[in-house]
Amino acid sequence: MSETTLVIVPGWRGSGPGHWQSLWAQQLDGAVRVEQDDWHAPTRREWVQRLAETILAQPGPVVIAAHSLGCITTAHLPPAASRRIAGALLVAPADPERRGALADFAPVPYQRLPYRSVLVASDNDPYCPVRLAGAYARAWGSDFVRLPNAGHINIESGHGDWPLGLALLQSLRPAPLAREPAASPTAFSAQGFTSTLSPAM
Repeated sequence: MSETTLVIVPGWRGSGPGHWQSLWAQQLDGAVRVEQDDWHAPTRREWVQRLAETILAQPGPVVIAAHSLGCITTAHLPPAASRRIAGALLVAPADPERRGALADFAPVPYQRLPYRSVLVASDNDPYCPVRLAGAYARAWGSDFVRLPNAGHINIESGHGDWPLGLALLQSLRPAPLAREPAASPTAFSAQGFTSTLSPAM
């Protein structure tokens, strides 16, 4: 099997310094970060097209690490791009049907994803009720990980380097993650999460 490329998919307004996506883009060897033309006024056509172009530009299969609106963008991908995905970590998906600035991404696709995925959600995410995140997971066929009191799983909720996320990402990749030489290995602790890698019920 060809080596997979990690494709990092930020959400609305991007992922700033210190966000786990920004740290992974810097630290993980060969990671590719999707760059949108407009982070503040997203449109589905442009965001999905840019993500599809990024995936198809890679030499082999990819693993997705998406956050917030990036998860919904991933779900909207056309088949040609979806076929190149070996796995996806979908973190704190957005709820575009309840937020006007994201309305162009509604309705959210409820078809099963054609690759393995892990959806991580928090029980107090201000941008998406955990029950809706669970409904996404069931529809998409994703393993569901529910975190207690983790907010939007971003820098504001204290999720910087996020060892748990790295461990979940590793579960989707056929080969160990390689860090840039300057970075030290990250330890993983399972403390603090209530459901791991189990299909949503």
